[in-house]
Amino acid sequence: MNIPKHIVLFPDGNRRWAREQGLPTLDGHKKGYEKLKNLCDWCESKGIEILTAFGFSTENWNRSPEEVAYLMKLLENTLLMFKNDQDLVKKEVKVKVIGQKERLPETLQKTILEIEKFTENNKKFQLNLAVSYGGKWDILNAVKKIVEQGIEPGKIDEKLFESYLSTAGLPNPDLIIRAGGEMRLSNFVLWQSAYSELYFSPKYWPDFTEQDLDLALQEFDRRSRRFGK
Repeated sequence: MNIPKHIVLFPDGNRRWAREQGLPTLDGHKKGYEKLKNLCDWCESKGIEILTAFGFSTENWNRSPEEVAYLMKLLENTLLMFKNDQDLVKKEVKVKVIGQKERLPETLQKTILEIEKFTENNKKFQLNLAVSYGGKWDILNAVKKIVEQGIEPGKIDEKLFESYLSTAGLPNPDLIIRAGGEMRLSNFVLWQSAYSELYFSPKYWPDFTEQDLDLALQEFDRRSRRFGK
């Protein structure tokens, strides 16, 4: 089977899942983040090398202060869970956070620095967690850096531009999986997804299983990737 090297995940449907279970919507977020560790295990066991997951978007700042505060704390606890998980330590998982780190609470910024430092030499599997991230922000931020450095227009090509994105050094995603039944990119990895294969699962993210991942991988294996040729 042709296994993608880099998968992007939209863990969508957490709040809808909670409502249908008769639970507070915040409980859906908690369940969703718990499922993320499972996905790392599944991906690593199948030979996938990189997983980039949408944790909190630039648009999510517009949610209620209560929900934003809860998500910030949940993100911090999730990162600490990864750091203290001996399974992930043994599997040499590298954790990196991409996005507007300067907008995050100081305690979360500190935790991010700690786990990135703690896992920086791990090589077998990489988890990128997108926090306060948006595809348009990523592109505009790259443009601003290039302008600030006074790079001549004639020297700017795709390779140089990609080196200024938050995903610099990573291969573009082969497969994008979105759970929750929605079928859109929602301002995520817009540049990087130019030739990614898209897979949409009707299941809410908390209900997503290893078998659902297998279905996505089987669909990916059936696709013919021509990159416009």
